[in-house]
Amino acid sequence: MKVDSIKNGIVIDHITAGKGMEIYSLLGLDQLECSVALIRNVPSRKMGKKDIIKIDADIVIDTAILGFVDPDITVNIIKDNKIIDKKTIELPEKLVDVLKCKNPRCISMTEQELSHIFTLADRENRVYRCLYCETKAK
Repeated sequence: MKVDSIKNGIVIDHITAGKGMEIYSLLGLDQLECSVALIRNVPSRKMGKKDIIKIDADIVIDTAILGFVDPDITVNIIKDNKIIDKKTIELPEKLVDVLKCKNPRCISMTEQELSHIFTLADRENRVYRCLYCETKAK
């Protein structure tokens, strides 16, 4: 299989195999007018298998979403067919409007204009809790 290189854009690399579609959906990449390639189960010496997403446009990516889904991702910024910046992603301390609280009594469920905010409660186990009611994210 051959996927062309991109001249200017973003390559999201080292995605754990099988998580590429979740990232594609959470980032809303289906809404873009540019070319987007999701390559699944690519052989990798380091990971065994991995997913890769190539975006043929210079857009802003929500790194909090990337860090939440898979904190070992790298993001390569491409200009004129060359990598000009390589960013490593970490687990975010706070998520805003990425998750929705499952507690029906939470104020974020009753107040429509209120953002759904989750904070990192346990880094080792990747546990997030609702800022308002402390319900654990699932």
